[in-house]
Amino acid sequence: QAFFCLLLCVPWGSSCPPSCQCTEWAGAKAILCSSQHLEEIPKDIPRDAVFLKLDANSITRIPSNAFRHLSHLEELDLSRNAIEKIDRAAFKGVAAGLRTLDLSSNRIRSIPKEALLALNAKLRLANNPWHCECALQEVLWEAQLDPDSVQDITCHTAPRQEYVGKPLLQVLDAGVNFCSVRQRTTDVAMFITMFGWFAMVIVYIICYVRHNREDTCKHVGYLKALPSAQGHAE
Repeated sequence: QAFFCLLLCVPWGSSCPPSCQCTEWAGAKAILCSSQHLEEIPKDIPRDAVFLKLDANSITRIPSNAFRHLSHLEELDLSRNAIEKIDRAAFKGVAAGLRTLDLSSNRIRSIPKEALLALNAKLRLANNPWHCECALQEVLWEAQLDPDSVQDITCHTAPRQEYVGKPLLQVLDAGVNFCSVRQRTTDVAMFITMFGWFAMVIVYIICYVRHNREDTCKHVGYLKALPSAQGHAE
């Protein structure tokens, strides 16, 4: 009876992952999983977690709905991992309450803007091998980035070599617009496609007219030859 009473008294989701330490900060549940050689996000993080530290591990990916059950989460630290891929719905379920998200010092080259623009959290994205492109530019313009780390968002690769190694903010301040470059590329591709279809139609019409002209000439020649053939027979 004492065992069942204990089960009833312990709330669901209050257990602590084996590789983590669960404590309280200012009356809020804090889950500390730093430097535990984790390769993925633990599945059994307590639902009442408010602070979650997963920094200094070996996590490579943030899958969809990774934190969906953590509706009370306010601060999430994923810095100093090996994260390369972040799914579009990676932070679904925590967007409303999350106040701080640290993704600095990872291996992130690009990120779906949908994953970040839905957040109201202050973002730290510094010290990643970013590929400077339109999506990253939109994140910089629309998301709430930590002002202390914005200058450390550097172009590791870029459409033009002259931007490589420079802070993204500096490149944008110089008047570069990666979104307009993408739009021009799309416009050129559409123009080439339309020109190709137009050329095919013209070639088809020319072939059709030429074929009909040859058939007409043959038919006219046949008709011209028909009376002489009849006269010869008489």
